[in-house]
Amino acid sequence: MEIKRDQYLNKLIASQNNRMIKIITGIRRCGKSYLLFKIFKNYLISQGIKKENIITLALDDEKNSRYRDCKVLYEYLREKIKDKRKKYFIFLDEIQLAITKEELNKNYDKYVKLYGVLNGLLHLDNVDVYVTGSNSKLLSKDVLTEFRGRGDEIRVYPLSFAEFYSAKKKKFDVYKAWDEYCLYGGLPDVTLQENIEKKSDYLKYQATNIYLNDIIERYRIKNKDILETLIEIISSNVGSLTNPVRLANTFNTELKISVTDKTISTYLDHLEDAFLIQKTKRYDVKGNRYIGTPLKYYYTDIGIRNSLINFRQDEQDHIMENVIYNELKIRGYSVDVGIVEINEKNKKNISQRKQLEVDFVCNKASKRFYIQAVFALPTREKTEQETKSLVNIKDSFKKIVVTKMPSPVWRNNDGILIMDIQEFLLNPNSLDL
Repeated sequence: MEIKRDQYLNKLIASQNNRMIKIITGIRRCGKSYLLFKIFKNYLISQGIKKENIITLALDDEKNSRYRDCKVLYEYLREKIKDKRKKYFIFLDEIQLAITKEELNKNYDKYVKLYGVLNGLLHLDNVDVYVTGSNSKLLSKDVLTEFRGRGDEIRVYPLSFAEFYSAKKKKFDVYKAWDEYCLYGGLPDVTLQENIEKKSDYLKYQATNIYLNDIIERYRIKNKDILETLIEIISSNVGSLTNPVRLANTFNTELKISVTDKTISTYLDHLEDAFLIQKTKRYDVKGNRYIGTPLKYYYTDIGIRNSLINFRQDEQDHIMENVIYNELKIRGYSVDVGIVEINEKNKKNISQRKQLEVDFVCNKASKRFYIQAVFALPTREKTEQETKSLVNIKDSFKKIVVTKMPSPVWRNNDGILIMDIQEFLLNPNSLDL
């Protein structure tokens, strides 16, 4: 069964022949290769492009290992482009493998060989180039200078809940689908697997043998135990405020493991580079400024997060918050944690400054939304408590509360829009209601 990924397909269609290298990025096994080699390739063929004019090469396939040498790769591709009168599409999967580990670790200057190959292809008027990559260093500002503004990123995520539900709704109602999604996440191969034990085994295998080992080998991490412990701490406290200093203190005082905040910071960067986790900064809404630390970390796939702690913790509120964060990123928003400062009198009638949190401040072009994720609103007092930060934001941007419990879409007396998680995730226009 094919799961449609129309939003990514439409981005690829829109980017055709734009004289840029299309760089499809995302965590391993999220569907990048299938999107390019199957869905987009089938689209091109349906538009009259002949199969022989679509040159595909999977660099993670061992039989193609010789093409990881940039010179050999370039010669191979030029040999395939035989007719200057015809249009050729080049698909290169896991392009970061064309860069040796030594080049990846030392400095960005060594990237010149690979980008020389890609830029050389762009000089050919009859070639359109698409590559996939599972490491964000391919997109760092320093590296992109090699493209001189000719790299076009298309970020792919694991299945959104709407994509997941499209594959499950014939068997599950929306609530059972939600429970499975929160446990096993949205990696396509997991979604299509029916056996529960195989889902769990697949996630554990990917987490240990693909994601972690890839990071350990790529960055030559000597102390594997520290990395694994850090991952367990982040997994157990997903969506909680933290920073490298706090995490190092946890190692040194609670776990009696000596480690520096610099090491922790480096390891967190590696996890981000591999797209395992994403960080979000704190933003002072009234002051219109970012606050340095602490930060929050969310997992790109909640199933991977759960497997890393052996499915021990099932905190629905934190998981729901992580799913909402990913949905906002999938929809193309930049996402921050909001801080709203207020002055409030205590029981002794003394005015005190207090910080209230907004779970998500979402921006895209001229649009902004403030979103609070709440498990339930059983009473008026609970509603007032959960919406207090939103009420104290005096600008005109929309304020939204997303709840776990089933609820009709409605607005309270403060104009705050309230909807349940299914409406938010399954309605592509939910933010515009």
